[in-house]
Amino acid sequence: MKRTLIGSALCALLLAGCGQGSSDNKEASGGKKMKIGVTMLSMQNEFIVKVSDEIEKKAQEMGVELIVVDAERSALKQVEQVESFIAQKVDAIIMNPCEVEASSPAVTKALAAKIPIVNVNSETSAAPTAFVGSDDVESARIAMNYIAEKLGGKGNILMMHGYMGQAAQIKREQGAREILQKNPNLKLLAHQTAEWDRAKAMSLMENWIQSYGANVNAVFAQNDEMGMGAVNALTAAGMKDKVIVVSIDAIPDALQAVKKGTLNATVFQNAQQQGANALETAVKIVKGEKFEKQTLIPFQLVTKENVETFLK
Repeated sequence: MKRTLIGSALCALLLAGCGQGSSDNKEASGGKKMKIGVTMLSMQNEFIVKVSDEIEKKAQEMGVELIVVDAERSALKQVEQVESFIAQKVDAIIMNPCEVEASSPAVTKALAAKIPIVNVNSETSAAPTAFVGSDDVESARIAMNYIAEKLGGKGNILMMHGYMGQAAQIKREQGAREILQKNPNLKLLAHQTAEWDRAKAMSLMENWIQSYGANVNAVFAQNDEMGMGAVNALTAAGMKDKVIVVSIDAIPDALQAVKKGTLNATVFQNAQQQGANALETAVKIVKGEKFEKQTLIPFQLVTKENVETFLK
């Protein structure tokens, strides 16, 4: 399911009920309700929407007001959104960075304005006040080790990249190449970005089928949207039974595909914990409480054998 985009001016003002936590947060914000600005990479990406939803859910529980905006994959727009948060004098900022380098000025500007900033899910080269996410290198190691095992360490692989320059793309490529180096009989036939997008991945896979045909043994897609696009193209070409496809995130569509056996495996990334911990960390910082500078939430391999656990 994709959420309809409301545009860069999207504002979700969550006026939560008041409890003890809400009172504490008001005190930490000088008697006003704590206000946190949230800028997300893209609300067209199902996993990112889930992270955003969990931030909003936790904010309602804690009596925090949020301003949520969609960067629409533009690092420039994201920096401008953070500048707007600074002008609105928010108590803290949560950022899901578009790019490692191009989103970094947002971190620098927030810290210069003495506003704490928590990066969630993805990283910047500039160090934020705190980071909440997962080790993307490890997610690719898990996916590629599964492929290596299923192919007996020998075969031809294609890799679909995410949005180039984003931390997840860089680190998932790093993890994949580590496993390729350890398995010299696995050959990377081609690799190209499909920008985390299902339709673009399907088109890319159709081109690869024309170029490589029966020589393809497996596809590693750096997220489920692209993995589902690869599955659709391979199924339409009558090749899916002969090609292993593994991706990352464990979105509902991918879990159903794993259950049906069309997607061989996915790697579960915990959107609930990433979103909730990011909000909790931001609130702790504003209140002057102890907080973890870096919170890494583990990935888990999902196959047909254990998929029911993740569908619950």
